[in-house]
Amino acid sequence: MSAWLATLLAYLKIDVVKAAILGVVEGLTEFLPVSSTGHLLLMEHFLGWGDDSFGKSFAILIQLGAILALLTIYFGRLLALARNMFTSWPAARFVLGVLLAFLPAAAVGFVAHGFIKEKLFDVRVVCIMFILGGFVLLWVDRMNLHAKRHDATEFPLWMYFGIGVVQCIAMIPGVSRSGATIVGAMLFGADRRSAAEFSFWLAMPTMVGAFAYESYKSRADLLAGGNSKMLIAVGFATSFIFGWIVVKTFLRYVQRHSFALFAWWRIIVGSAGMFAIYFGR
Repeated sequence: MSAWLATLLAYLKIDVVKAAILGVVEGLTEFLPVSSTGHLLLMEHFLGWGDDSFGKSFAILIQLGAILALLTIYFGRLLALARNMFTSWPAARFVLGVLLAFLPAAAVGFVAHGFIKEKLFDVRVVCIMFILGGFVLLWVDRMNLHAKRHDATEFPLWMYFGIGVVQCIAMIPGVSRSGATIVGAMLFGADRRSAAEFSFWLAMPTMVGAFAYESYKSRADLLAGGNSKMLIAVGFATSFIFGWIVVKTFLRYVQRHSFALFAWWRIIVGSAGMFAIYFGR
């Protein structure tokens, strides 16, 4: 057993294996209310990854895999929306709603990006937000919410904007973009499924915008030699595969189950992370 463990630990020190692990984590967590950024920061910390500029940008760059998984699944609906948005008010109204929901996070991210990365990208912050976010999900599960909205494409415009404002809380690593979006939508009257589905729609411009911004800032790493391109490719591929699986199954899951699984996962991971940080040295 000790030889097997030593071999495993040796493999975990190989960058391409780390990249694959981080890609799996990104794909599995991006669309769940558990915070992909938080999980990646914790994994990077404990794998010894992310100390240089490339490592710090890697987590954003491999989001492309999860983004493309989502776009692939929603391609038919996106195409229909594009065809109808100039001739159908319901389609145009929904596009406007997604843009209204996207704008608050875009504005906050543009203004406070440097502060957020410098001050909040800390594993202790992540662990605390994991735990608090878990209790928020348990609290929402126990609320006697009376859902009035059952179609993500028919929310009122004020509600789209309100969800976008709530999403800004997810600028704090560990909060979860999808979790904030889902909770915000449910508090505004959406049922569980439509809230989760709108989190997918809102993820498209939000993640594409974050990826484009980070890619521009990290263009030197992307153009550099060495194995950075291979590592990004490995992270992208695993992120795509596992992101695709999650998107295909998540809506069915939340329609039939509570958020308790994700809540307790957050609490356990956050608590274990805090223990490892302070007592695992």
